[in-house]
Amino acid sequence: MTTKQKRSLVRILASAVLLVIAWALPLEGVWKLLVFLVPYAVVGWDVLWKSLRNIAHGQVFDENFLMSIATIGAFFVDEYAEAVAVMLFYQVGELFQSVAVGKSRKSIAALMDIRPDSATVLRGGEAVTVSPEEAEVGETLLIKPGEKIPLDCVITKGTTSVNTAALTGESLPLDKTVSDDLVSGSVNLSGVIEARVKSPFAESTVSRILELVENASEKKAKSEAFITRFARVYTPCVVIAAVLLAVLPPLFTDQPFSEWLPRALTFLVISCPCALVVSVPLSFFGGIGAASKIGVLIKGANYLEALSGVDTVVFDKTGTLTKGTFTVSAVHSDVIPPEELLDIAAVAEVYSGHPIAACIVKAHGGHIDKTRITEIHERAGLGIEAVIDGKTILAGNGKLMDTVGAKWHPCHAPGTTVHIAADGVYMGHIVISDTVKEDAADAVRALKSVGVRRTVMLTGDDEKVAQAVGQNLGLDEVHARLMPEDKVHAVETLLQSKPAKSALAFVGDGINDAPVLSRADIGIAMGALGSDAAIEAADVVLMDDKPSKLARAVRISRKTMRIVRENIVFSLAVKAVVLVLGALGLASMWLAVFADVGVMVLAILNSVRALHAAK
Repeated sequence: MTTKQKRSLVRILASAVLLVIAWALPLEGVWKLLVFLVPYAVVGWDVLWKSLRNIAHGQVFDENFLMSIATIGAFFVDEYAEAVAVMLFYQVGELFQSVAVGKSRKSIAALMDIRPDSATVLRGGEAVTVSPEEAEVGETLLIKPGEKIPLDCVITKGTTSVNTAALTGESLPLDKTVSDDLVSGSVNLSGVIEARVKSPFAESTVSRILELVENASEKKAKSEAFITRFARVYTPCVVIAAVLLAVLPPLFTDQPFSEWLPRALTFLVISCPCALVVSVPLSFFGGIGAASKIGVLIKGANYLEALSGVDTVVFDKTGTLTKGTFTVSAVHSDVIPPEELLDIAAVAEVYSGHPIAACIVKAHGGHIDKTRITEIHERAGLGIEAVIDGKTILAGNGKLMDTVGAKWHPCHAPGTTVHIAADGVYMGHIVISDTVKEDAADAVRALKSVGVRRTVMLTGDDEKVAQAVGQNLGLDEVHARLMPEDKVHAVETLLQSKPAKSALAFVGDGINDAPVLSRADIGIAMGALGSDAAIEAADVVLMDDKPSKLARAVRISRKTMRIVRENIVFSLAVKAVVLVLGALGLASMWLAVFADVGVMVLAILNSVRALHAAK
């Protein structure tokens, strides 16, 4: 427990003891009032102060105001013990709320611990300890075993193992050596390493993630926003109703004010909307915390709520369902020797950052003379156009060949085909194979098991390759040979055909698929560890490369929403029944305490279950 919580507990216990003593003392009149005022002041002074402060700022109708009016009124009608008990149990409920919120924050607090406290920089041959913000791009970091990696960097000396559990939810360490990238927020486990800073701390992965988590509570779900609006209208309405209940019956009947005033005060205590106002946001916070434990970052309660209604999941192929680690599996040349065809393709692709280009360059293996290139253009969705040794070389798909009338032909071998043409003459093609992720098929089956009706794959790849992957994974639909704008159009078509009040999620790498991520109901970035663009583009971020976590995130969201609905129905039902009983004079102040504090405590305890939704 925090220091503040411990102080609250001491006040509650002290007030309870003083209440028992006041109850036991045989006092009457003003002495009885003074004795009961002591435990009341001990436990309720802060509520009275908050009420006065809020009234001074024009915020009259809240739970502090209701508690203050109800308990002060109880003193006026000689219900001293009841007044102290109402305030006492209200503070018990507040303590429960504080502890529950603390537990909800604990899972996210573990994530917040990824923020490094310092960085050791090598300057002038000496190791200097500075704050991460002071380290500059290009400087060399010295990172010892057990230390957090302070900034995004690349290893220049040494080998080690790195734990990314705080970012991905996975405890299995990753081996790293020279030229490998390191992500801020992960932990160096074994070796002493030196690493060159790639980006300033403000642009690092850890900063992006912390900003995302800190802002998550600002984006309210529809249910949460409704409760906020409901409380703003509901609270003044019940205050007015209580006033009318105290005044009108005595005016129009022969019954005295002393009979109806206690009913009105009981009505006020019952009507306090604490259970809803506290438990609903707490449930969403717990769900977001549970998702963060498994390496799934949800940017707000609105996205958590939308995720619970997912009916259609659309996947990108490369890097999402497949590893995106391509290898050259065949070189088929029509005019020149295969090694010469590979050489031309490698020169054309040498400046491209695309994974296919990288694997062609890697397959070449030898020295690539970049001076042979005089012009180079990357044509989105088609391939590369370059002038090499004075010839216009095209390397890409069939559509690119069609632009110059090159007479290309499809390849019988499975994989992605990169066709090569020189000055409009077809030279041959290179076959690139990608590997399906180990848990991709499990991910699709898991989504089906949680009720996702439709799974779709969109890819710019060849139809034959796409269909083979789709059949292997058990996908419902496959759309191949798509340009980036075609993917957006395909998602828009799927959005029109989905059931009403359901959601469509698009899962991509968050970099090349930003337009589609933003067009879908929910954009989900895969393998975003170290990718600032992915964290920015998506609504939900899966920090590693495991698509199977998507189904777990859907389960968490649905359990959270079930808890939210349970709290809303339970709280409103109990309050409605007890409010009627209170108005009829059939509910005592003790029953009012249960309807307020008791329901709030039960709703909070139910909300805490959202923390364990990942299990």
